[in-house]
This record gives sequence, structure tokens and C-alpha cells, in this order.
Amino acid sequence: MFTYNLRILLVEDHPFQLMATLCLLNSYGFTQVTTADTADNALQKMNQAHPPFELLLCDQCLPDLTGLKLIGIASLQGLIQQAILLSSLNSHELNTLKKAADEQRLPLLGYLAKPLQKTELINLLAPDPRNR
Repeated sequence: MFTYNLRILLVEDHPFQLMATLCLLNSYGFTQVTTADTADNALQKMNQAHPPFELLLCDQCLPDLTGLKLIGIASLQGLIQQAILLSSLNSHELNTLKKAADEQRLPLLGYLAKPLQKTELINLLAPDPRNR
């Protein structure tokens, strides 16, 4: 099995979704995954990580902060390199979030629907040659 050398922080507040996404990531070859169940917990883990996580993969609808706000804070503090939102919001809402991220110059690669699909994830990561 091919493995990807990418350090990921997965943030998901629903325990089942967290475990399911972690299992999917592992089965896709992403083996360096750290998990968090709140934005606060994620920020603690990001502050302890050296070097910074290469990818923040997070739910948009977290109980303590939106995923987009978490990406903004993490990016401003230099705690992540790139981010992808995971959500079950409709495409219009997600496109609005992507536009807001672009206006704020956040390192948001895009968004993915749940459950996570390998091809869609790889397509978002593809511009980065380290992930091919």
C-alpha cells in the first residue's frame, strides 16, 4: 500500500464521524493523523506540534468555533500550511465559505463532503507535488 508523508490534524466533534474519517484516511495511506474533537483541543495540539501540521482537515460545524474561523486562527499563528473543510452543508453554502476564505487569503484548498472520498481528497492535494 502506498503511504502519504503528510502530517494531518483531523478535527471532528462527532465521535463516530471522527473514527470513520480516521479509518478512511488510514486505509487511503495517510498514516500520520492526529485527531481533535473541538477547536480548542485542535489549537492545543497545533501549538504543541513541531513542525506545524501540513494539513488541517476539519469539520465546519464545530461546537466551539466554525471550521473557517479555526483555519483563520491557525493560519494567522503559523500553525498550519493548508486546510480542507469537511461538511455536509450544501454546495452553495460551501462555495460561499470558499469565497470568504479566498477573500481572507486563508490556505483553504477547498471542501469535501462526508464521508471522505479518496479521489476527491487526492484531487485537492494534487497541486502539491509532495503528495503525488
